Amino acid sequence: MLTVDCGTLIDGITDEPRYDARVVIEDGRIAAVGPRDEVEAVGEQVEHDVVIPGLVDAHVHLAGVRSMDPMDWAREDVATMTARATADLRRLLAAGFTSVRDVGSATGLGLRTAVSEGVIPGPRIYTSGRAFSQTGGHGDSHFLPYEWSRSRAGLSEIVDGPDECRKGARRRIRDGVDCIKIMATGGVLSEKDAPDQSQYTAAEIRAFAEEAHRVGIPVAAHAQGAPGMKNALRNGVDTIEHGFYVDDEAIDLLLETDATFVPTLAIMHRIVAEGADHGMPEWGLRKAREAQRAHLDSTRRVHEAGVPVALGTDFIGPDLVPHGENALEAELLVSAVGLSEMEAIRAATSVAARTVPGDEVGAIEAGRYGDLVALGSDPLDDVAALRDVEAVYKGGEAVR
Repeated sequence: MLTVDCGTLIDGITDEPRYDARVVIEDGRIAAVGPRDEVEAVGEQVEHDVVIPGLVDAHVHLAGVRSMDPMDWAREDVATMTARATADLRRLLAAGFTSVRDVGSATGLGLRTAVSEGVIPGPRIYTSGRAFSQTGGHGDSHFLPYEWSRSRAGLSEIVDGPDECRKGARRRIRDGVDCIKIMATGGVLSEKDAPDQSQYTAAEIRAFAEEAHRVGIPVAAHAQGAPGMKNALRNGVDTIEHGFYVDDEAIDLLLETDATFVPTLAIMHRIVAEGADHGMPEWGLRKAREAQRAHLDSTRRVHEAGVPVALGTDFIGPDLVPHGENALEAELLVSAVGLSEMEAIRAATSVAARTVPGDEVGAIEAGRYGDLVALGSDPLDDVAALRDVEAVYKGGEAVR
């Protein structure tokens, strides 16, 4: 049992902070939240100036890679990537990220098991396992012979046609994934396609969605062009990742389907600003530079329309986009898009929690996990305070 007294409490749900509040955690979950003079203290008692919910990154890759060159990723073995990813998990936890959604890796399922068993420290992992790509799609390794690309355990698996897509989804469900991830358009880090090119047919996307929804898990779609976004939303996808080029119809569909938009501004910002110094291939740099202005404008339009916008970085581990610096996304949501500090905090907590099954993370309220972060300064004054982490609690246990 743990009692946390808070000078300022930001619960991740409401618009206003609470002052002189108390949080009681029993058996790993929040038992009570309220004013100090109304909630009885139990167990160990600690006090912090500013407390927020454990942060949630809704789009990471626990890939354990240390280069921005996709050719290097293709040469890595899974054991090495997994070992590196354990270090990344420690960095995420130390930075206050107590939950992450891993949307494409060969390591996520094993890491999730190891963390849940207490073998290694790390955030709660919600994983898709390997994502799905069509032949020649964003998840296909275009620079490899086709047979090699199909056989390697990279970030994606190639499946084509509704029957293969359905069977692929069923395999992931058999593995016990928390979501299904598909590539619905081309992208920046795939050599021979483009962000505005649609991938997967309506029937293929419907097959993924039908299987996922049958067992109550969501579908995430890498979707950067408007036609691909609309195709994904019309056929059952729950979250749109990246969303470079929205149009009015895409925004209407996001609202109609109550989908969550995960823009991943941080990786685009870092690629454009510093990618040339970190081994990014020229074709990736070019596509990122071409898309960045539209990407920011699209995110601004989506937010102004009232679509839920979640924090997701797309960070994968190299020095350019290292796990542990994920709060950059919240800073960009404020400085480049126009969210308020409170809106950015909710994007990093309760809104990001919309992307994973259940209502167990992302907020400080009774019944949710006792995941809290204590900060040394107030993020409502400057959202950069999310980096000023003094203590992290996961399930009521101090992990930093």
